[in-house]
Amino acid sequence: MASISNLASSLSSLSFSSQVSQRPNTISFPRANSVFALPAKSARRASLSITATVAAPPEEEEEIIELKKYVKSRLPGGFAAQKIIGTGRRKCAIARVVLQEGTGKVIINYRDAKEYLQGNPLWLQYVKVPLVTLGYENSYDIFVKAHGGGLSGQAQAITLGVARALLKVSADHRSPLKKEGLLTRDARVVERKKAGLKKARKAPQFSKR
Repeated sequence: MASISNLASSLSSLSFSSQVSQRPNTISFPRANSVFALPAKSARRASLSITATVAAPPEEEEEIIELKKYVKSRLPGGFAAQKIIGTGRRKCAIARVVLQEGTGKVIINYRDAKEYLQGNPLWLQYVKVPLVTLGYENSYDIFVKAHGGGLSGQAQAITLGVARALLKVSADHRSPLKKEGLLTRDARVVERKKAGLKKARKAPQFSKR
């Protein structure tokens, strides 16, 4: 009994103090020198937002700016004002091609063709096939604006655009270009997926039960 009475007396000697303000939006806790107030709603809704921007290297930006100035100086009035122009299409890609007498330089979307086509030798070959067929690989510069599709589709669209532009140089070019099939628009596209099938024609595995 003595231990119980001692415990009761020790508990009565302890005192807990907490103070809640009358305002519903703030809770205050007493301290030795100051009162720290924390808004309840803002504490719950506190969030951290981080934004990051990736800038292009200054060297690449300078090269693009220089090529833009070069293209504008070579094509006064823009692409639409030029005479030797052709439009090529392949899959979802569209390419507007302008030919000018030069040394065989190829610029696609204000970038060097080798850089734009990622150095792929097949895609680079597509671009120059019409010129090589006629023996003009070092006689004309090619300026291209391409959009849509992938790089493979754009490269093949440029082929058709270059071939059509060469027809405006001379009507005699039609026969050799047509013989190589360079004036035919390739209409092949990916077949659409069908309902109930995994792909255009691939069916799910058969299960008897």
